[in-house]
Amino acid sequence: MTNLTSLLVANRGEIAVRIFRTARDLGLATVAVHSDPDADALHVRAADAAVRLPGAAPADTYLRGDLIIKAALAAGADAVHPGYGFLSENADFARQVQDSGLTWIGPPPEAIEAMASKTRAKDLMRAAGVPLLDPVDPAAATPADLPLLLKAAAGGGGRGMRVVRDLDSLEEALHAASAEAASAFGDGEVFAEPYVERGRHVEVQILADAHGTVWALGTRDCSLQRRHQKVIEEAPAPGLPDTLRERLHTAAVAAARAVSYRGAGTVEFLVTADGRPYFLEMNTRLQVEHPVTEAVFGLDLVALQLRVAEGAALPASPPQPTGHAVEARLYAEDPAQDWRPQTGVLHTLDIPGRVRVDTGFTGGDTVGVHYDPMLAKVVAHAPTRAEAVRALAHALAGARIHGLTTNRELLVGSLRHPDFTAGRLDTGFYDRHLTTLTETAPDAGTAALAAALAEAAPAPDASLAARLGGWRNLRSQPQTRRYSTAGSEYEVQYHPVDHPGVRVLSAERHLVTLEVDGIRRMFHVKRNSNNTEVYVDSPLGSHTLTPVPRFPDPQDRTEPGSLLAPMPGTVVRVAEGLTPGTAVTAGQPLLWLEAMKMEHRILAPASGTLTALHAVTGQQVEFGALLAVVQEEPLS
Repeated sequence: MTNLTSLLVANRGEIAVRIFRTARDLGLATVAVHSDPDADALHVRAADAAVRLPGAAPADTYLRGDLIIKAALAAGADAVHPGYGFLSENADFARQVQDSGLTWIGPPPEAIEAMASKTRAKDLMRAAGVPLLDPVDPAAATPADLPLLLKAAAGGGGRGMRVVRDLDSLEEALHAASAEAASAFGDGEVFAEPYVERGRHVEVQILADAHGTVWALGTRDCSLQRRHQKVIEEAPAPGLPDTLRERLHTAAVAAARAVSYRGAGTVEFLVTADGRPYFLEMNTRLQVEHPVTEAVFGLDLVALQLRVAEGAALPASPPQPTGHAVEARLYAEDPAQDWRPQTGVLHTLDIPGRVRVDTGFTGGDTVGVHYDPMLAKVVAHAPTRAEAVRALAHALAGARIHGLTTNRELLVGSLRHPDFTAGRLDTGFYDRHLTTLTETAPDAGTAALAAALAEAAPAPDASLAARLGGWRNLRSQPQTRRYSTAGSEYEVQYHPVDHPGVRVLSAERHLVTLEVDGIRRMFHVKRNSNNTEVYVDSPLGSHTLTPVPRFPDPQDRTEPGSLLAPMPGTVVRVAEGLTPGTAVTAGQPLLWLEAMKMEHRILAPASGTLTALHAVTGQQVEFGALLAVVQEEPLS
């Protein structure tokens, strides 16, 4: 048995904070590492000690295994936990940790290596009797093979993944998938397999010790995905026949034994509409969605990872599961704008209710451009699925999240959607329902009225004369305010006692109570520090309002056809042969911009001629930077 005393987490954000929480409970000292943008991040503040990794980009910091090992040794740590992402599935890093005399909190490097390439992993699984989809040779593909799914052999998270529905686009998709895979994983190998329409993404959590025991800790459904990345997960996967569950458990244990696995891992399957399971991959690390399994089984998987690494034996069988758990990933992104990631100051993050919140942020923290835009994981556990879903939706609906556009409304709408509540789950959920789930929230006009009334309310320390005088002014002459939200403007003429369909019951700087169509509602109002945005939260929804100045700034205009960077990021690719004077067509991809682990295409806004190109591959650009200009063809 090894007796650990100090743990370095080779990661950042919510997973580092979550691992530190368990380490403290077990009496372990904790060590964080951080890039320069993360110098004051929550995971740094949560650790007993922290070591700087100079730089900002992951390649210079969290992917520098040599610097991380040096940090662990300098800080006196005797173990390294990789979390997920970054170096968590890097066999060479695991070996280097062990060769340095440190304990690696993860599976043997040989197991990581065996599962690192999806193509090699499938060969191993086929030999172990695990069900697989037959691969397709792209060079010999026929219309009968369509649709195809192209996947990166060396990584996951949706990077390097493309759906191909016609053979004419296959070559271009292969090139794009390979380029993205090479950029993300340093390996451009991609492979093709049949794309299963309306399939379910179901996985099995496994845990194994060094003494021959392997646990299959139930199933999880992770079918609700955007860009092949998970959004909502739950355990157990609903609606599976017992025979299918048993088959998945058996296959997952066989997969773990095939590579002499040790520690926590996940075996992922695609389940067809008629109930046939096929192996997708094995993640040789802790999963983002592990809390739902912890809730259902009453376990701490990080604590078990540490005990297994110390050499402890697992009991012969795991505890019995109870109830149902659902997790939603709260992202700083705009689902209505192609899931565009958001950056800036997170002024408020307050999620009420009896839910578990794993996060790497608190109010006042900055969400930067270099890392994944996930703000938090919110988990509800209840005796039944219906109760867990309802509790999670209620907590998210009541959350106050100020400063950044998030997917919160999408999550609430998803959890309350009839298909989801009925358990009709598949990976095409957002393809079918995204438009309705991203419609502008109603009652923005009422929110604007509440914001205007709060703005006009006197400060709490104002004199009685000032208060009375303020109300007299409002009574004698209604005031006007204008706000914009979600592309619409609202002009409010407000009066403290008389509004169509609305009666003002009270108005203070941060709380306005209105009777709306005979129903009393409370509106919580908060302004950011420089008064450029107003946040209004109520049972009718949450709104971010931007006060509109009386006289627009003429500098806000840009040349027609200008392509501006929709977020800070790196230009990773420019369309081949693109130079000023090139003819382009509307919707043609011109540039590819990478930000927060996602790749975004910059499209020609109209057919015409490229008159300017300011972007080059590898260039770092700021939000709003001018990338190119397209002069539209005149109508004939």
